[in-house]
Amino acid sequence: MTRKRMTLLLLSVVAMAVAACGGGDAAGGGDDLLAKIKADGVIKVSTDPAYPPQSELNSDTGEYEGFDIDVANEIAERLGVTVAWETPAWEAITSGNWQDRWHMSVGSMSVTTERAKVLDFTPAYYYTPAAVAVHADNTSIVDVSTDLDGKRIGACGGCTYDLFLQKTLEMPGYTFDFVIDDAEIVTYDTDSTVIADLAIGDGERLDALVSALPLLEAAIADGSPIKIVGDPVFYEPLAVALDKASTLDGKSLFDEISRIVEEMHADGTLSELSMKWYGTDLTVEVG
Repeated sequence: MTRKRMTLLLLSVVAMAVAACGGGDAAGGGDDLLAKIKADGVIKVSTDPAYPPQSELNSDTGEYEGFDIDVANEIAERLGVTVAWETPAWEAITSGNWQDRWHMSVGSMSVTTERAKVLDFTPAYYYTPAAVAVHADNTSIVDVSTDLDGKRIGACGGCTYDLFLQKTLEMPGYTFDFVIDDAEIVTYDTDSTVIADLAIGDGERLDALVSALPLLEAAIADGSPIKIVGDPVFYEPLAVALDKASTLDGKSLFDEISRIVEEMHADGTLSELSMKWYGTDLTVEVG
């Protein structure tokens, strides 16, 4: 074998070794999820298309809009990528094992002990009060600590409101006063459906519901015949969630998104978005 041919052969072997060891990074980020997302230029985000003012599909524009939508888009912009939206069922999001169908959830998800077993949570990007609503014609439910015992109360299945009614809600660092006893819990796919059933009539399908105060206020402003009773029953931190079972290493993605959330708190972006969609700053913890 000539020296020239031997040199070419060695170069070929080295090239194949480099391709085998590092080609994944060039093609799609190797085993690092953040690198792959940046290489693809897209981050897949789950959202609820019927959860205003947090998120909804605008039928006129065909675009998603809302507080969570703006937060997700801002995170993506600071990552240097764009968003591709996914709309899985809530239970599919909270149960983890997403199988890479989406990369993160920016869906007003509360940080619970049970969810933290399968999901990683960034620092909270805002906090929301959970409130009770009844039909506008109702006059018998005034005190949430006494008048709701044994009533048919609606909540989105698997949400913190459902867990609160079951008296099983756990959040790291939080305690709860479960003021409602023996509720007949009726669960739904999403909060908007709960509100629609309560709006049918006083006691027709539901006696009351528990949901996020901003969502209830938005429904009332849109003409839904419901009203809020009493003070919020609890406050909850809401955070960006990522899947612990991602097939690629998600640590750098989690660290970067956590940094971005903190940055958005510090520079006032989250406060501005909260004022835009809620008319108040929900990014500071209260209660």
